[in-house]
Amino acid sequence: MKFAYLDTFSGLSGDMMIGALISAGMPFEYLQDELKKLNIKGYELSHKIIQKQSITAIKFDVKILEENNSGELIDSKEKHQHIKQRLHNHENHHSHQGRTYSAIIELIEKSELSPYVKSTSQKIFKTIGEAEAKIHNVKLENVHFHEVGAIDSIIDIVSTAIGLEYFGIKAVYSSIVSLGKGFVDTQHGKMPVPAPATIEILKDYPVTFLDVQFELTTPTGAAIIKTLSQGLLDYQKVRFTHIGYGAGSKNIPQIPNLFRLMIGEFLENYSIDDSYIIETNIDDMNPEFYPFVIEKLLNAGAHDAYLIPVIMKKGRPGIVLSTLCESNKIDELLKIIYNETTTLGVRLIKIDRRKLNRDYEIIQTKFGQMKVKVVKSESGKKYLPEFEECKKIALEKNIPIADIYNEILKLNIV
Repeated sequence: MKFAYLDTFSGLSGDMMIGALISAGMPFEYLQDELKKLNIKGYELSHKIIQKQSITAIKFDVKILEENNSGELIDSKEKHQHIKQRLHNHENHHSHQGRTYSAIIELIEKSELSPYVKSTSQKIFKTIGEAEAKIHNVKLENVHFHEVGAIDSIIDIVSTAIGLEYFGIKAVYSSIVSLGKGFVDTQHGKMPVPAPATIEILKDYPVTFLDVQFELTTPTGAAIIKTLSQGLLDYQKVRFTHIGYGAGSKNIPQIPNLFRLMIGEFLENYSIDDSYIIETNIDDMNPEFYPFVIEKLLNAGAHDAYLIPVIMKKGRPGIVLSTLCESNKIDELLKIIYNETTTLGVRLIKIDRRKLNRDYEIIQTKFGQMKVKVVKSESGKKYLPEFEECKKIALEKNIPIADIYNEILKLNIV
């Protein structure tokens, strides 16, 4: 299974991520062609090779173009001398042109980008939007991106998804995220570092503070990590095939202002990730509600959710509701558990999850083309049926679902 490791020894921003993807081998021309599917104009991309503390890296830039009085497209920085800020709060909604969160999601959905790029980009934007909505006390759909910052953010986030798809990445891991200290000047005055959105996004994710008076990790960088990463990569044998360095804008004396992207494969037949079990005992809830709760938990990103009958205190029959998830899903799943059940508290148990590497393939069967799960182990490749795929074909062709299962399982007989 191919994975990406985000080595954030000096933090991460959107442009550093794209620079690292190009440095690792994604053709710049390929990125340009894919971004044309977004159907937005008013920007110009560039990249160049630079060095930070003698380490060669790619500096990626998005130049935002605007019309001057003569109708010519010029660099927006020449037209506007104020500080560019990626996200505006609702108080400035009427004073600048821009795009709302809802408009950006719709823009991506209506584009000609691949389903993977659309879905991944929208998830990252949702992570940023939810953080900003909480900070500024506005509804998610009303979170506002300034015109300059909106295009910049769209390019950074969509390009990240394009790059991951280009390399065929199936999983993402990261190091502990490095954050800076101090203050930064914005249109709203001095703001603390890390920015409120950055630290809100990285809540419940491992971070460390470096003695650097600079914003090392931006909200976009934080959202990429929080949305995509399955956690830290520890004690696993891997083989890296691609390594890329993306450069930040400023020179920092203490450390090289770089982000390192490493792409590789696990040498073991299984992968390891840090997961959590959310567990609670319930003895006073209408049992008709449990299937609804389980469905909501799974749709919200839980790896698994299940019920165990138990005898509780005072001899009462009850249910243990267990939910398996990654750390970045805990808050969302807790909201569902507290809103949809009668529990007053839960137990959080951190566990190591070891899973066989798996992928999906499209195979030809006597029932037509089908998507099947492929599991790789020491004994070789094994094909497993996907229930929903089998169910769909069984209904379309009016045949027993067991016949479809058996047809796929025959592939494992040598």
